[in-house]
Amino acid sequence: MIKTMTRNLHRGYTYTALAYFGITSLWVIFLQQRGLSLVQIGLCESIFHLTSFLSEVPSGVLADRFSYRTMLISGRVAAVLHAIIMLTAHSFWWFALGFVLQAWAYNLQSGTLEALLYESLVDGQQTERYPQVTSHMNMIMEGANALGVLVAGWLIHGYLAATYWSYLIIALVAMLVVYGLHEPKEHLKSAQQLTIWQLLKTAATWLRRQPRLAMLMSFHALFSAVGTTYYFYFQAVMTAHGFHGTLISGILIAVAVLNIIGIQLTPRLQSRWSTRALLGGLMGLLIGVLLLTGFGQIVMLVIDYLLVNLLMAVIEPLMSTYYNELIPSAQRATLLSISSMCFSIVMIIMFPVIGGVIERLGFAATFSWLGLALLLIGGSGMLLNRYKK
Repeated sequence: MIKTMTRNLHRGYTYTALAYFGITSLWVIFLQQRGLSLVQIGLCESIFHLTSFLSEVPSGVLADRFSYRTMLISGRVAAVLHAIIMLTAHSFWWFALGFVLQAWAYNLQSGTLEALLYESLVDGQQTERYPQVTSHMNMIMEGANALGVLVAGWLIHGYLAATYWSYLIIALVAMLVVYGLHEPKEHLKSAQQLTIWQLLKTAATWLRRQPRLAMLMSFHALFSAVGTTYYFYFQAVMTAHGFHGTLISGILIAVAVLNIIGIQLTPRLQSRWSTRALLGGLMGLLIGVLLLTGFGQIVMLVIDYLLVNLLMAVIEPLMSTYYNELIPSAQRATLLSISSMCFSIVMIIMFPVIGGVIERLGFAATFSWLGLALLLIGGSGMLLNRYKK
């Protein structure tokens, strides 16, 4: 049992490195080079999140009902098809179809790998190790993503198509890794007992009984959507200011180093602070960074970019631990998928709206106003809570 658990962890880490190798992270610049406007790019991202919204929960239910491995392999097949379309498309609608496939690639692994590794720990009776496991996973994600973006930065001037060829090959290798994973026994047992309808009904009941879980999902969706939007639209800032490949690579190396430090600090932060204090502090820091963006100086914008990425690195393993402590085994992938669906709902609305506002007001003004709006919303929420007391 311990041997199987250890093998699953190692193969899971390998799959994470392959699946999250960020070779295509500069897709905003790639689509700009292909002639798409920021509004069209924003619409592509909205299509991605609309598809994700519609597909997230069904993919999680299928993972809980059948096989984690089948879902992971299917996700890599969708990734291969996405790469082929991105390499051959010449119109907005083909690129839109490519983003539908990318959403499926994301959905089919979203929550599934985490659920598989957590259930492997359940089989080995070592669930107390999960905070370390999720920290290792997120460190690998950050390192793999940074290395991929670093390579993409060298290819930024005229060679970004090579990034999608690499993505395609890596997806094929990831399929081979998945074949070596073993389905956790506890999951196989529960999957055979529950129908798809029972899984959905039980997951909905669990959310009603756990308002804390629903609150965490809402917070995570908003926080991640703001950070993700900042991350991707900053690529347009780098393009507008004529950043060369070496400079972009240097910034991305700094991002990777800070993110790894942040992930390492997460278990310590979690042991010292309550959930409410820690999440409130992280949101306060994010709002502060957004307000500082309003100064508009390029050095300050780069510093803000680094800080936003650091906060995003801290929040992911933190939320993963909180979720898995609250979620039962039989509905693990389903409920983790609901969390991702909440993120998609926010992104469907936010990403194209922010893109349109940036084209009118500029990057700095847009995100400083967003920070002010979050500050006012947060202040209003605190006043309401005091009034209720």
